[in-house]
Amino acid sequence: MVLTAPLHVVAAVMLADDGRVLLAQRPPGKHLEGLWEFPGGKLEPGETPMQALARELAEELDIYAEPGSATPRLRVPWRYGERALLLDVWTLRRWRGQPRGVEGQALQWVLPDQCDSALLAPADRAILNSLRLPASYPITPADIAPDDYALWRERLRQALDDGVRLLQLRLPAWSVQQVRVLAADLLPQARRQRAHLLLNADIEGALALGAGVGVQLKRTQLATLSTRPLPMHQYVGASCHNAEELTLAQRCGADFATLSPVQPSLSHPGGPALGWPRFTALAEAAALPVYALGGMGRADIASAQAAGAQGVAGIRGFWREPG
Repeated sequence: MVLTAPLHVVAAVMLADDGRVLLAQRPPGKHLEGLWEFPGGKLEPGETPMQALARELAEELDIYAEPGSATPRLRVPWRYGERALLLDVWTLRRWRGQPRGVEGQALQWVLPDQCDSALLAPADRAILNSLRLPASYPITPADIAPDDYALWRERLRQALDDGVRLLQLRLPAWSVQQVRVLAADLLPQARRQRAHLLLNADIEGALALGAGVGVQLKRTQLATLSTRPLPMHQYVGASCHNAEELTLAQRCGADFATLSPVQPSLSHPGGPALGWPRFTALAEAAALPVYALGGMGRADIASAQAAGAQGVAGIRGFWREPG
């Protein structure tokens, strides 16, 4: 069998000042007709991604993308049956003209948090997730004792007040029921602030608690799941350490992954680290947003994003000492 190179496709996240993004509906008679996607199209021979993006937006939307107005966002390798493609996604903040469907395609401006991802073409769902997900993903320290419930309930409430929008409750010294009680206690505040709590490995607990609570799958769970374990409105994260696990995360419909360890950390001081070059290669080959984990703090967000990450996840570097 002769393997052909993936079809290189560019797509634009056209970001308006109010946070809305533009979606176009695939017309009748085309592959995935009726589903919505981010506008763009395939590269022609000899084109750079930016040249192709500017041409496609002019042809499809009758707008002019100003030079230097687009920045790389993520790359999504995908396969529709026998057709392999690489979706090369750019964020566009400035353009001239009012977008219109030149080919008769329907258009809509949507806020990412209010968009039903099930209505998007499957490859485009990773783009939507990258828009929804924050740049930092704190994880609770593993050594918290159940007796510290009241102290950590208040610390976690303060973290939500401070703007944390994605938070993993990883508490190995606690019973499953104790973690669920804490999540239920925090959930009303999390929902008010559009934040998401993730339970570590507890799919049943997330299903019982509902909207606002997701699950972070362990590496051992990834091999046992062939379908998404939660509804689309509840986040599914995956803990990954290599390319095989990132592939398994995609197979089970995870919204994002953590990839570790990028750097030596207090939790794994002597273990081998990926380093940024290896992290970048793995993240670019993944079909979902990836957080850098291991030796990370909020000060590393810019470096992580430059290396292809959604942002950073971490434990010790994300919690101030009380008082």
